[in-house]
Amino acid sequence: MRYAVISDVHANLEALEAVLKDIRKRKVENVIFLGDAVGYGPNPNECIDLLKDHCKTLLIGNHDSAVIGLTDTDYFNEYARAAIEWTSTVITEKNLDILRAWPMIKVLKRNNILLVHSTPKEPEEWHYLLTLWDAENNFRYFEQKICLLGHSHYPFIIERLPSGEMVTYKSDAKLGKAERYIINAGSVGQPRDRDPRACYAIISDEKVELRRVKYDVETTQRKMHNAGLPLPLIERLERGA
Repeated sequence: MRYAVISDVHANLEALEAVLKDIRKRKVENVIFLGDAVGYGPNPNECIDLLKDHCKTLLIGNHDSAVIGLTDTDYFNEYARAAIEWTSTVITEKNLDILRAWPMIKVLKRNNILLVHSTPKEPEEWHYLLTLWDAENNFRYFEQKICLLGHSHYPFIIERLPSGEMVTYKSDAKLGKAERYIINAGSVGQPRDRDPRACYAIISDEKVELRRVKYDVETTQRKMHNAGLPLPLIERLERGA
């Protein structure tokens, strides 16, 4: 088992290209995408094209679901909603069809892994998994050894010991044989943990590594400005917030 796991690209082409370059450099061939190709950023079509070409497994996220009309944007904040409305004006019909084909949840039986964008519990409700209490609750909703997810834009590794105790890691972790894991791959295109670098995960039989990759933030911001996307979305990229 050796996967690169990416999530929450959010139409940030510069970040996605930098991450894919890093993945190639590390010679990881099997790439998993956990959802949210679009929203916030200025290059939805280009990012969908790249993801389709480079990822063997792709899931739908809440922003993807919103742009194809399956998720109501009323619960989005005003900036996210504005970005979805803008995306709807530029995305191609071909790429809308691609988004419609992506599943919400998938199991990799061979490696005993569950893939989901938001949470194992009620994935269609787009809940957030942010606390150890959230993790404890969600461990009950999947039977696999590992659950890989995104959605919150906060990378982490939560290990559940056979005793029930839980341990949190913020960068790398060895994978034990008896333990179970919830792993958030962070965000490629919209990091929110005060680190503006793109984030993704590499997972193997022995360990998980959360990697950070620099990208050309200013170019993405310039494109967003030219597209008329909301200023708070533009400014937050440089802060990783």
